[in-house]
Amino acid sequence: MSLIGKIREKTALIVGAVAIGLILFLVGGDLLAPNSQLLGGPDTEVGEIAGQNISLEEYQQAINEQKANFALRAQRQPSEGEMNSLRQQAWSKLIAERAFGKEFEELGIEVTERELIDMVQGNNIDPGIRQSFTDPNTGEFDRNRLLNYLQALPQLQPEQQISWQLYEQNLGEARERLKYDNLLIAGNYITQEEAKRQYQADNTVAEVRYLYVPYYAVSDSAVNVTDSELRSYLEEHQKEYEVEEGRSLQFVRFSIIPSEVDVEDFNSDMEELKADFAAARNDSTFAVINTDAVTGAPFQTYTPGTLPAALLDSVSTLAEGKVYGPFQQGDVYALYKVSSSYEDTIAYARARHILIKTDDSRTEAEARKEAQDLLTQLRNGADFAELARTNSEDGSSAQGGDLGWFPEGRMVEPFEDAVFESGKTGLINRLVQTDYGFHIIDVTEAPTNQAYKIAVVERELYPSDQTRDEAFREADIFASSVDDFDSFVATAQEDSLDIRTAESVAKNAQTVTGLNDARQIVRWAYTDATVGAVSEVYELEDAYVVAVLTGKTEKGTARLENVRSGVEAKVKAKKKGTVIVDKLKGLSGSLDEMAEAYGADANVYSSSDLKMSTNTLPNVGFAAQAIGKAFAMEAGQVSEPITTENGVVIIQLEALTNAPEIADYATYKDQLQQQRSSRVGFNIAEAVQESANIEDNRYKFY
Repeated sequence: MSLIGKIREKTALIVGAVAIGLILFLVGGDLLAPNSQLLGGPDTEVGEIAGQNISLEEYQQAINEQKANFALRAQRQPSEGEMNSLRQQAWSKLIAERAFGKEFEELGIEVTERELIDMVQGNNIDPGIRQSFTDPNTGEFDRNRLLNYLQALPQLQPEQQISWQLYEQNLGEARERLKYDNLLIAGNYITQEEAKRQYQADNTVAEVRYLYVPYYAVSDSAVNVTDSELRSYLEEHQKEYEVEEGRSLQFVRFSIIPSEVDVEDFNSDMEELKADFAAARNDSTFAVINTDAVTGAPFQTYTPGTLPAALLDSVSTLAEGKVYGPFQQGDVYALYKVSSSYEDTIAYARARHILIKTDDSRTEAEARKEAQDLLTQLRNGADFAELARTNSEDGSSAQGGDLGWFPEGRMVEPFEDAVFESGKTGLINRLVQTDYGFHIIDVTEAPTNQAYKIAVVERELYPSDQTRDEAFREADIFASSVDDFDSFVATAQEDSLDIRTAESVAKNAQTVTGLNDARQIVRWAYTDATVGAVSEVYELEDAYVVAVLTGKTEKGTARLENVRSGVEAKVKAKKKGTVIVDKLKGLSGSLDEMAEAYGADANVYSSSDLKMSTNTLPNVGFAAQAIGKAFAMEAGQVSEPITTENGVVIIQLEALTNAPEIADYATYKDQLQQQRSSRVGFNIAEAVQESANIEDNRYKFY
């Protein structure tokens, strides 16, 4: 039964029929896709979650729901990039339903119909609904407006009805998850003893001195590492070297870029378009029909401060009916036509300035003298922008003091008065004092009330079909002449092609290094290819690509050859630590005497406020074991050599100041509770997903 079933009872069938029709319209493309079950394809599995198989049909349905939701919100169909995100959202939702659903069932967590009604129109309104029906003027929740909306829902547009239904569907799932999280948060109890330990760790202070010898003090050539030792280390530290399934590729690109002929043809077309634009009688209609609308609306009203960047330096000469451009920005070319201009109620001006501050670093008289000297230099022909960059104490100094266009009311009063009362461009021949200091001002665009209605035509420069065909022929010839890794590399080098590498590509990756839309290449690497295999020619948005599969990584512990450098560094560090420890153990005396005897690589440092809650030592880095040892010693004691992450430490406790006794540890208890509670949601999701043993085979289909 629906949450507001009584309200909708008589219209449910109608809404359902309309909903089905609308959703089919919104997601019809995916329903008729090659993998769609409607085409009679096999019941292929895309994965497994918590022991339950996920069929392609079920996953596609979840995608369709996300796609329909997107279309209702955005009032358009998603792009391919957005579809990638929606597919991931659909998968995440299935994980939440299956993995968490099992947990909810075992714990008896459910949401009753009464609870759901209460969330929609009862005493515990869902926060999202409450926000949607809050009066913006009073900030108060308007219950009557909500009830009126629910009463009127059957008469609203089908899109609104479906949107509400989709929202309702998620309420129960969200409430179940909230109950589950709160249940575990409530179990995160902080004891008095835990709070006391935290207080002592934060407030017990040690004064220490320590001798430190970094591992790099021992040269690499002084320690020998065998493959057997590397494998043993990897075996002992498997958790640190766990890897996901991956593929490694090398590829060459055959870029699809406009040729010189394409550019010449495009420029010719733009000149014709410019002439037609100038002759057009209805500028807005012409712009709408002829623009690619790449960066903005084709017809807008502009003030001097909001004009397109290409027109900012032409404000004083903009004329009605004139077409300006084309202006290039990347592959986009723009034409601007001033359809009309009018007097606005707000004036704008443009200026640059040099600010000499009056602050603690100088007296007002000193600041005035410094500013006056700069003004004198400008009167004698000095470059304003250069003086601003080297002398101004305002954030605009990097731009040569340029403040851009600004309206009346934006600047502090003395500054604004000086600019807007000038009525002309040029250097203001006096210092202007404000609360910030002394300003030297150059008005670069005179104050104006002029505003403009401007029509914009944007065209993007694309490669022609002939250019694309030529790029494909090059790629096809290359692909036809290679059949394995060796021939791939040799031919690419002969043809002076740039070979690019992509390592550890995940099976659901949408991009690889240097390729933004590489999904089809990734699918090939995971489904059809063996190591050394060369792909067919793949067409991407801006290039044709031919790839060779250079390696496969299985999920689990990394292979030694793939992590050799990192493992070797760890094993060498361990051996260097042994060398340093043995040498230090042969020394005696104070820390300073041992450091002198050891040599230039040994240094003695001190810290007067070391706390137990920290895990790093200044000039050493991570050294939790050494710090723990210091707090376990008596004053005056010296430790044995201790290996840390970056070297060997001998630590001496000079003095220990225990945290003073306090009667109440509530503050520390609350802090610990908040810290743990803030991590619960993430930790729960991670643990539940791990226990669900998720198998993801979506890469076979998308």
